[in-house]
Amino acid sequence: MNNLSLDSMSSPHTSTTEKPRRGRPPKISRDNPDTRAELIRSGLEQLTEQGFASSGIEPILKKVGVPKGSFYHYFASKEAFGQVVLQNYADYFLRKLEIHLLDESYLPLTRIRHFVADAKAGMIRYEFKRGCLVGNLGQEVGVLPDSFRPQIIEIFVSWQDCLARCLKDAQLHGELAESANCQLLAENFWVGWEGAVSRAKLVQQATPLDNYCDLFMAALPK
Repeated sequence: MNNLSLDSMSSPHTSTTEKPRRGRPPKISRDNPDTRAELIRSGLEQLTEQGFASSGIEPILKKVGVPKGSFYHYFASKEAFGQVVLQNYADYFLRKLEIHLLDESYLPLTRIRHFVADAKAGMIRYEFKRGCLVGNLGQEVGVLPDSFRPQIIEIFVSWQDCLARCLKDAQLHGELAESANCQLLAENFWVGWEGAVSRAKLVQQATPLDNYCDLFMAALPK
């Protein structure tokens, strides 16, 4: 609930019914942090569904109700905007990974299945229109500005490190052979996972995610 300001409180002799305003809606403050957050959120939706190269900023601005001039108050360029959106998505996804993969109340390999189940639910919720933004941009890297390549690589490394920690826990619990290379297994997981996500979008079914998870688990050295 929003707090009422003194100016919005009516005296006993003042009508509480405001007259409807006509004309254009009030302009959004150029320094409103919520506006920047809305731009990032709208950009995330657009880039996840359409990719970077084919996305213009006009649909993003229209959805948020921000004029083009104000957009450049928040972001120096489309490239800078894309990098911010990408990093916000990456940070959000890493937190999700940590919630599942580092949850010590479950055995490590069960945690991986929990992550897969959560990812499936997300794709179903958005009717398979959205996939992994990082994976999508990774496929576009040939047409992206050069600044995206090291950023995408760094993001994947952070995700791999998180999964490797889970796999090392699996070694401690006897679920995974002590000789297993956890970093390499984690890297291979993400290489295959992005392909499974792309296939799930294509066929509009979660089956590729289940199949990939089952194959990965079966191939782990016990």
